[in-house]
Amino acid sequence: MRVIITCFILLLATVSYAQLSNPKPRTIVTTDGEVDDMDSFIRLLLYTNDLNIVGIVYSSSEFHYAGDGKGTKFTSNMPWAKQYGTRTDLRWLGTQWIQEYIDKYAQVYSNLALHDKNYPSPQHLKSLVKVGNITFEGEMEHDTEGSNFIKKILLDEDETPVLAQIWGGTNTVARALKSIEDEYKSSKKWNEIYKKVSDKLVLYLILDQDETYKKYVSVSWPDVNVIDNSAQFWCLAYPWKQMAPASMHPYLSGKWFAENIKLDHGALLGGYFLWGDGQKLEKDFDHTHGDTVEMKKKGMSKYDFISEGDSPSYLYLVDVGLRSTEDASYGGWGGRMVKSAAHKWQDGDIAMDYNPATQKDDKTYPQTRWIDVMQNDFAARANWCVKDVKSANHAPAVKLGHSNNLSAAAGETVKLSAVAIDPDKNNVSYKWWQYFEADSYAGKIAVNEPSLSKTSFVVPADVKKGDTIHVICEVTDNGLPALTRYQRVIVTVK
Repeated sequence: MRVIITCFILLLATVSYAQLSNPKPRTIVTTDGEVDDMDSFIRLLLYTNDLNIVGIVYSSSEFHYAGDGKGTKFTSNMPWAKQYGTRTDLRWLGTQWIQEYIDKYAQVYSNLALHDKNYPSPQHLKSLVKVGNITFEGEMEHDTEGSNFIKKILLDEDETPVLAQIWGGTNTVARALKSIEDEYKSSKKWNEIYKKVSDKLVLYLILDQDETYKKYVSVSWPDVNVIDNSAQFWCLAYPWKQMAPASMHPYLSGKWFAENIKLDHGALLGGYFLWGDGQKLEKDFDHTHGDTVEMKKKGMSKYDFISEGDSPSYLYLVDVGLRSTEDASYGGWGGRMVKSAAHKWQDGDIAMDYNPATQKDDKTYPQTRWIDVMQNDFAARANWCVKDVKSANHAPAVKLGHSNNLSAAAGETVKLSAVAIDPDKNNVSYKWWQYFEADSYAGKIAVNEPSLSKTSFVVPADVKKGDTIHVICEVTDNGLPALTRYQRVIVTVK
């Protein structure tokens, strides 16, 4: 069964948690290989049990390209890359680092599989690694192994949507689309092929790091759905100290990373890059974070977080109960974007959440509000690399006592209930809250006894027919680290 709802739906909204049968989303990762891509990739490997990764493709960007080996010079048109001037190659780290991290994953794979048998084998992951368009920023003139692989996926008979994570430039995906256009545009099948590919492909852009989306994809494939994260990712990237609330800084500090991620958690996490860790990517002159002198100069401490700017693109897909894949405007671990065009969702000033720390609307708070729970989840999976099942924590499962889509009239009492099952027999706490930025209703509701498993609220008198109210049931266990899962109830006014 195929169900299309707004942006990218992977499951029927009315199905409860207990009824889900492994609805893992299909996704392709494209990466230009910066240090923060590597850290994002390490975390991604710990979430491969929750995703159906169908491709991992080396690509280029305005910050990283291999050159053509002939001495051809290139000058970027992108504003961020003008600092690099004219070059024959730029900070290129080769086409083996992904395989090397999968080799490290292989060393902890058997232990991860004790916690979830759905972790893919290292051999399977390696079979998905392809080299795409890497010669220069935005190069999409030539078919490559990577672009042909993506083309094959977009044309296959599986109509399940595929989200392409764009950690660098869009050029390899753009080349796949151009190859499809070149092959079919003049044929009788073109309209059918165009619709099939447009319905299937979703792009999640991190910063949009070349001109191929703007100049080619948006022009020739305007019906492809696009999630454009150009602001929210920064709170998980290099300037996190300025972007993330101070209350979240402990979860990005050297002390936290040393205890929970870097040390004594196996080969994979031992390779995670942090400030002052002594590591150096020799071919990337901008990677100076491991140097303790540079660390002190920048006001950082040993093992402080550097960056995982690309992680929101797959955290968006991880099903924690927030239903964010139904519509990017709902918000979740991958941020909250607002529809700005027929097939585009964006962040920035149009997608701000209220930050209680500053008591102001904040462009990054749709992402930063989840940092503590995301980091605890990361820490738990780091433990899965080295601990047995009884010694580690696992997230509770949350089931509603009713549909997660309800309707009610003004003045009506909406009764809500949930039950959580914790696989480790930990105690759990409940918290019901209104995600009012996701609502179409402009006001606030008062949730009665929000810390109980059963609660209610009265639909305000000033609602209008068709208004929506989003209520989140948040459940947290008392394990170490504490883990959180959710259910979202959307109430539509009748």
